Parts: sequence; C-alpha cells; structure tokens
Amino acid sequence: MIIRKFKNIDIDYVDGILIVDNTGKIVHSVRYNPRFNENAKEKEYRDFINKNYLEAYPGLEAEESTIINCLKDGVPIYKKNQVFCDYEGRVYNTQNLTIPIIRRGKVLGAIELSKDITSIQDLSEAFENVESVKAGTTGDISKKNIASVKYSFEDIITKNDEMLENIEKAKLIADSPSSILVYGETGTGKELFVQSIHNYSSRRNRPFIAQNCAALPENLFESILFGSVKGSFTGAMDKQGLFEIANGGTLFLDEINSMSMNLQAKLLRVLQDGVVRRIGDSKDRKVDVRVISAMNMDPMEAINKRYIREDIFYRLSVMSIKLVPLRKRKEDILLLVRYFLKKYNTLLKRYVKRISKEVETLFFVYHWPGNIRELQHVIEGAMNIVKDGIIEMKHLPVYLSETAENIYFYDEEEVTQPLNDVIEVIEKKMIIKALEKAGGNVSKAAKFLDIPRQTLQYKIIKYNILIE
Repeated sequence: MIIRKFKNIDIDYVDGILIVDNTGKIVHSVRYNPRFNENAKEKEYRDFINKNYLEAYPGLEAEESTIINCLKDGVPIYKKNQVFCDYEGRVYNTQNLTIPIIRRGKVLGAIELSKDITSIQDLSEAFENVESVKAGTTGDISKKNIASVKYSFEDIITKNDEMLENIEKAKLIADSPSSILVYGETGTGKELFVQSIHNYSSRRNRPFIAQNCAALPENLFESILFGSVKGSFTGAMDKQGLFEIANGGTLFLDEINSMSMNLQAKLLRVLQDGVVRRIGDSKDRKVDVRVISAMNMDPMEAINKRYIREDIFYRLSVMSIKLVPLRKRKEDILLLVRYFLKKYNTLLKRYVKRISKEVETLFFVYHWPGNIRELQHVIEGAMNIVKDGIIEMKHLPVYLSETAENIYFYDEEEVTQPLNDVIEVIEKKMIIKALEKAGGNVSKAAKFLDIPRQTLQYKIIKYNILIE
C-alpha cells in the first residue's frame, strides 16, 4: 500500500535500516554497504544507539530530514537524494523511504530504509560543508580559525598520576615541531588532548584542521589531503588540500590506522620533506604543519596487523602519549560523575544531587569499555528521566542494570561500610568467578577480567584465593 503511494519510487534494494522513537532517539541502526563496514566498526554503530537523530547526523537540518518530517507529519516520505554527514564526518547521499510507526492514531516512531547512492562528486562537493560542521563554523574551509578549538588542559578532569604525567609531558612538547601520536581506547579523550596541545602551543592562533581518516574513501582522501588541479580527474577543481589549509598550524589525523597503506606511503614523503604536490600538478609546495595523529589501538598491534606501516609509525610517533582507560583510573570516576551532573543539571534544567551508593559501587566495578564517553552517556541518559534527587539503579541503561544483577551487593546497613571494603569483596567474587570460568587457568581468567596476568596473580595472593 505504501509502495503504491509513490509511483516513481526507485529503491531496488536497501543497505541501511534506521529506527527512531517519537522523540527522534535512535533505537536501531544498521548498514550493510561495504563502504561503511570496512571502516566503521560495530562499536561505532553501538554509539548511535540512544543518540538523538540530529546529534548523530549534525550535518542535517531538521527541516530537511526525512526522519524528523515523518515524525512531525505522520506520513510516509520518499526522497530521491539526501546529502548529509554523521558525527564522525562520514558523508552520505541516500535514497530514503521513511515510514511512520502509528498505533491508535499516535506516531510512536519511524523506520527509514535507505540506499547509498554516494558518488565521488557528492563527497567532494560536500567536503567543505562537512568540515565546517565538524569545526562548528560555516563558510569557506580556509577561513577556519581558533574558534573551532574549544578544549584546553584545564578541561581534562583527572587526579590519576599517569594522566597528570601525560598532561605535563604534553605541555613540554606542545611547542615542538615534531609529530605526536596520541593513542588510547575509544572514549578516552584523544581529541581533547590534541586540541589542548594546539591551544598550549605557539600555533594556537593558526589553523587547527581535524580529519577522521575512516570517514573518506582512498580515491577522494588523497585529493583532500594534498589538493588537486583542474582536470586531474573527473570533477576535479583547483583546490588546496588539508596540508596547505593547515599551513602554519596543526593537522590532526584521527584513526590514522584506517588510512590505506598506499596513502600512508604518500603521507610519509610529506612528513619527511615538508612539501606537498597536488594531484595532477608538477609543482611542489612547501608547508609548515605540525601533524598530530591518533589511533584507538596499541601501535604495535596496528603494525603487526598491517593497519599501519612501520616506517610511517616511527615518523608519526616521534613523541607519543598513551591515554589511560577509565577502568584503570577509578579515582577519577566520582570526579567525572560530579562534572557531568553539574553539566546536565544546567543543560536539562535538573536538580540531581548525586548517584546512590549502589550505583557508585557498580560504577567502580564496571569495566567501562566505552570509557569516559560511555560514563557521560550513562549520566546524561539517567538525568533525562530524573528531575531531582538521586540517580538510582532503576535509572541506568538496561545493559548496566543486567550487569548489576551479576554482582554481589551489600544490604542497606552493610553498604555504609567503607567503599574500599565493599569493592574488595566484589573484586574477590569476580576473580573467583573468572577462575571458575577459565577452569583455573590464570592467563585465561586475566583475559576475562581484562587485567594483566601479573596483576591477577597479585590479587589471588592478596585475597588468599585457592585455585582448584
């Protein structure tokens, strides 16, 4: 019936399905197109869940969005092409069939079926706009300025010794022209550190250009990095690349391990000689650019798996900073909780004072695979349903509540004991369970718990745990 409503519909297959509720919150998102699967890991798609649609796709205006209009009008919408970018800067041009979910006359949400029709020309034309969205500016990309760099070292919330050492190290190397590699798990604050380094350096009033290496295909990325001359390929125009635009300032290449080996070899020449040559040109151009790169995996692992060339790794990591995952900086959890409570009390006009003791204990024993970003989303989600008072277990996401069910908690009287005592009891219980699951194999149990084998051996002795 819906298909008959649109006589000119031309979607012979779909490679994306998106479902939102009536507030625009994404409840399901999946893409089958290899263009996205190659570079976008499953973890990134999980980041979409529970985000507002316009937050996940900041390059899309509400009045242009088929999803938002479908929710507003409660009627199916077919659009032949919709060009936009996601929060990682990936460019899309899609054909969409958007269908409202209606029950008893009330719009409960919407389902969007989409077909990726993105062409190289679409990506090239959208690039300047995408970069402006990411920078928080509008207009020509070459007019970006310091206003797009909002973080400084004062924004890094920590009392962890290793992280404090990282901050001091970053300050010392901020004015060096040498390349820096910042690495750590997803959500540990890599761009926060990178922007802080730029803001602390003498280049602070010069351009800061950020590009996610996973966001663009290789055949476009080369022209984006190095520029092009008219006629060098179909649709090519005389255009500066990112190195020329960043001249005198900082170029931040995020997820550098997603860049193709072929393009890494070309990047190496620029890093070594300080000159770029636009595609189709015979002229070399001298550039003065401080390159900072980032990756969300251990560099040695990236080299072994051939995600990054060994020669370019050593060139990019003249100086390196390893960020500590949240599970290894537990002393920062309450600091961050207080910060996010204050932030979202202001944004959401709430009066939430604190988290409950039970939630606090869970936060200390949970492993936080999404790190600080995950903690932020948990607090934000809870504060959307709590107006004042205390965040309780019932306010947390379902997956965290299920985690809590597998952890031993004291009763109300016992939970008033010192927090460290409570944590030790829970930690011992988790170690025993891991050892049982591993059949007494300490190495396997350490992997289950995501801690070093030596650390587990120490804790086994500390808690006097017998291995059967």
